[in-house]
Amino acid sequence: MSDDNASIPHSARVWNYWLGGKDNFPIDRQVGDQFSEFYPDITVVAQSSRAFLKRSITFLAQEAGIRQFLDVGTGIPSAEHTHQVAQAVAPDARVVYVDNDPLVLAHARTLLEGAIEYLDADLHDPAGILEAATLDPSKPTALILTNILGHVPNLDEAVSIVRRLLDGLPSGSYLVTADGTNILDGPAFEEAIGVWNANAPLSYHLRRPEELARFLDGLEVVEPGLVPCSRWRPAPDATAEELREVDEFGAVARKP
Repeated sequence: MSDDNASIPHSARVWNYWLGGKDNFPIDRQVGDQFSEFYPDITVVAQSSRAFLKRSITFLAQEAGIRQFLDVGTGIPSAEHTHQVAQAVAPDARVVYVDNDPLVLAHARTLLEGAIEYLDADLHDPAGILEAATLDPSKPTALILTNILGHVPNLDEAVSIVRRLLDGLPSGSYLVTADGTNILDGPAFEEAIGVWNANAPLSYHLRRPEELARFLDGLEVVEPGLVPCSRWRPAPDATAEELREVDEFGAVARKP
């Protein structure tokens, strides 16, 4: 698919639309709006997920002293992306983005400067990702897997991918993970996802929180644990709308 194909919807551009970004076409907005008809909270899910990412990256850079970030399945770079948040706290932070979507990589070319790198690599090849990432293997790294593991249909395979990536990182590294769930408004979200999967080349699978918790096995989970993204260390002045729970659970955990 061409990165400038305005006639075919693309999942990365639709997500960008839900986030309030500008890197999308009318066809993407049309599909995004159609999804919203089935599940109106999808924009809240997307924005809650991005806010969680921002808070977790800030925590890692500011409180945990992390200076290396490996963001797998990053999507289209947009406002307050990993490198912007991390480097606002620590200008020397290094960020390696990983994706294998030509559209995402085309957008990424505008960011290939300084301590930012993009890898054309596949989530299903953890060894290849770790080998290609230009990170210091002796220093702790934050592994970011947000809204990507839901694209792996088999839970055991998704858990294996997480384990293999973490096995290649030193002690003191962290995992940041978040994905869609089906417990708060399951039927409506499942119906919308079903329509999406029937029309999209890359399917997505909602999971229960206890299934997502398997990604955290053997790790030291940072308080408050695996919770709705809006409830993970919210700002003291967070509004009621920002605190509203939606079907997107996230967590941060440390490798001992």
